[in-house]
Amino acid sequence: MRFYCFKLGCVLFFSVFVSVTWITSVPRDGGSTVLPDLQNLYERLLVAEELGGQVSRDLSSILEQLRNISKAPNITSLTSNATNSTNSISTETIRQLTNGSGQQMILQPNIYLYLPHLRQYPDSLLPNVVLGQGRSGVSMVLGIPTVKREKQSYLVNTLNSLLYSLTSSQRQDLLIIVFVAETDSQYVGSIAEIIRKNFPKEVQSGLLEVVSPPQYYYPDFSSLTETFGDSKDRVKWRTKQNLDFSFLMLYAQDKGTYYVQLEDDVIAKSSYYTDMKAYTNQRASMQWLYLEFSQLGFIGKMFRTRDLPMIAEFFLMFHRDKPIDWLLDHILWVKVCNPEKDAKHCNAQKAQLKQRHKPSLFQHVGLHSSLPGKQQLLKDKDFGKQTLYLAHNNPTAEVSSSLKHYQQHSLDRAYKGQDFFWALTPTKNDYILFTFPQPIHVSGYLFRSGNIETSGDKLYNTTVEVLPSNASARDKLVNGSSSAYKQSDKGFIIIGTFENGIAEGEIEEGLQPISAIRLVVHTDADVWAVLSEILIKV
Repeated sequence: MRFYCFKLGCVLFFSVFVSVTWITSVPRDGGSTVLPDLQNLYERLLVAEELGGQVSRDLSSILEQLRNISKAPNITSLTSNATNSTNSISTETIRQLTNGSGQQMILQPNIYLYLPHLRQYPDSLLPNVVLGQGRSGVSMVLGIPTVKREKQSYLVNTLNSLLYSLTSSQRQDLLIIVFVAETDSQYVGSIAEIIRKNFPKEVQSGLLEVVSPPQYYYPDFSSLTETFGDSKDRVKWRTKQNLDFSFLMLYAQDKGTYYVQLEDDVIAKSSYYTDMKAYTNQRASMQWLYLEFSQLGFIGKMFRTRDLPMIAEFFLMFHRDKPIDWLLDHILWVKVCNPEKDAKHCNAQKAQLKQRHKPSLFQHVGLHSSLPGKQQLLKDKDFGKQTLYLAHNNPTAEVSSSLKHYQQHSLDRAYKGQDFFWALTPTKNDYILFTFPQPIHVSGYLFRSGNIETSGDKLYNTTVEVLPSNASARDKLVNGSSSAYKQSDKGFIIIGTFENGIAEGEIEEGLQPISAIRLVVHTDADVWAVLSEILIKV
């Protein structure tokens, strides 16, 4: 900017200098040439005056730009990159900046055009990260906006549904952001505390984050125009929802490769993570704007994070005008529809930018909408029935247990992939045993407890143990000075434990071949136990 001002100043100086030179070059001896020369000089002065006016207007424009920038939150003091190049602000749609405290600021220059009140508050774009470890670089980010509801809250059930079936490796490659879309700090703190108490390990590991908007993020909603027959309350609700989704998208844009928009009153299929990863990998090279994993509203829409700045800016541009799902469809129309073609052609073109996965992986379960007084009865017909167990082709084995099963949900049926094992309340030293007719090579294992309908019926403080057929090799491994294994009873060796209801691992070559695998409960439980997946890898 300074260099540009210097250039304009030089032009102005040069114009004045040329004008003075012309004046001094006029002949002083009079004669017939004086009048023509004076006329010529007059014309040149008019040109110089016009040029000077243009320079003045340019300088005024520059000063106005400087005033606008100075009104924005002290951008130049937040990062050295911003001070080095003024063009960087206009060429980057979104930039993450940090203030003196090291917190991230969401900066989108055009946001001040759509939300001009933000200019008055220096921290108006600074997310309030209540819980989080700053996780980034994951494959998938799930965004869940939540608001204060007059009746029932579904948030904890939604999080349980999303978390219960995840393996340890999946937990490391995922980020779930709960965006508490309220400026009441006490309410935000109460939601954070509920999440901290219910999911302490997920918060500590960085899998779960809780974020809220700054105090002055939302504009005055009293001047909104009622459109499409909606009441004033509904117009305010849908307008705020547009702003909520936009803020959450901008916050999540640099956290991972894909972003999935959810709501706080949904349940997920147990295989949602693997199904979404597989579907996305199949379409990684295709041109699409979003993938649909639910047919309802904005639930289960997946975007590439690199597209989020453009999408959020579109939502901000028209946040007062239409609901969020309508605006998303308008983006498709703007991108591919030809006004000279009919609706059929337009729909065919839009279908290329959105592709839908069947069956749906998310189901809306909330009865009471976040809009006060509204009941939401919509259900996704393509969701189907929940899968309460996962079947695998396991090696032949004799199964036994000290646990008593409920009704037909026996361990034998679960091992054969016909049902889940549902046992009455486990007590200390209860066990589940898989004995092979002959010792076999087992490369790994996966045991998953609980299911989508009984997410609390898990195995706690339970170990995974193996019985190597080679006693001398077993003793050598256990008694070694650097051994990571612990001896159990009856020749079994402890190789793993249940965490968050799941036990998963590999069995090293020194323990092979294996004669039996055993699960042992070490403390009395308060609830029943469900074993919904048994996988013994050979």
